[in-house]
Amino acid sequence: MALLPLQLAALGAVLGVALAIAALILVSLVAFITATEMPPLHRHEAERFFLNSGGQREALPSIAAAPTKQLSVVVPSYNEEKRLPVMMDEALGYLEERQKQDPTFTYELIVVDDGSEDQTSKVAFKYCQKYGSDKIRVITLVKNRGKGGAVKMGVFSSRGKKILMADADGATKFPDVEKLEKGLDELQPWPDQMAIACGSRAHLQKESIAQRSYFRTLLMYGFHGLVWVLCVRGIRDTQCGFKLLTREAARRTFSSLHVERWAFDVELLYIARSLRVPVAEIAVNWTEIEGSKLVPFWSWLQMGRDLLFIRLRYMTGAWKLGQTRKFD
Repeated sequence: MALLPLQLAALGAVLGVALAIAALILVSLVAFITATEMPPLHRHEAERFFLNSGGQREALPSIAAAPTKQLSVVVPSYNEEKRLPVMMDEALGYLEERQKQDPTFTYELIVVDDGSEDQTSKVAFKYCQKYGSDKIRVITLVKNRGKGGAVKMGVFSSRGKKILMADADGATKFPDVEKLEKGLDELQPWPDQMAIACGSRAHLQKESIAQRSYFRTLLMYGFHGLVWVLCVRGIRDTQCGFKLLTREAARRTFSSLHVERWAFDVELLYIARSLRVPVAEIAVNWTEIEGSKLVPFWSWLQMGRDLLFIRLRYMTGAWKLGQTRKFD
């Protein structure tokens, strides 16, 4: 009779393991069944064009074409009429001064309005009228795709040899692009002309923990743990919106990208690692700006689900690397 509690404990442990395995199989099955093949990049008719500074429609270029600018800056924007001007003023002040110092430097800044309900497109278009549509372009999406979807649309319409992702809130000091350029150069020689430099806030972690609530700190650690276990190791901050890619790295990684919302950065880096694209993590100056679109609990929950599905869908073969995205 003395052995009975031990037997029950052993049975409970076996049942627990069996249930965990069954749950993993079930989740994997759901991930596989609900996965979709690489869809064509569908553009609504209105998304195939941009308005030049004179208000006339012009066709957007393709990333498949040869680059004609040194740098493209892609700024995803959703309801950013208030925060966007501060970011634009700083970025354009830097870019114009750099061009003045070096006339061979060329750039474009692409604002992708992700189906905003405010005047984001109108605010951005004023900069197009001021600086010209060769430098400033506004792509207005018919409906909200998510941050990853907006960045993807901008990347696929870019003309730069290097492509910079930058958030509309201006949280990262724009001149830090030079740090990313240096980090990118230090990765040379680039295999197949592919390399990525990621801005990082990891060095600010202690300070940010002191300013955040215990609940948000717990969510942050949980998310970072899931990223490390499921998808990407070696990058401490996958979510910083300041990333610089070579044109070929952008074309190859975004062409395989499925996730279009907040967790897209993780899939992007997962794809890069799988393609053996060299990645550098570079510390940047960053300040938290009020007005974030992230809803702490639900956004993190959605990202956690996406992380699990990214891992399972690639692991089960539901998603495959090297698929070629068709443009529609």
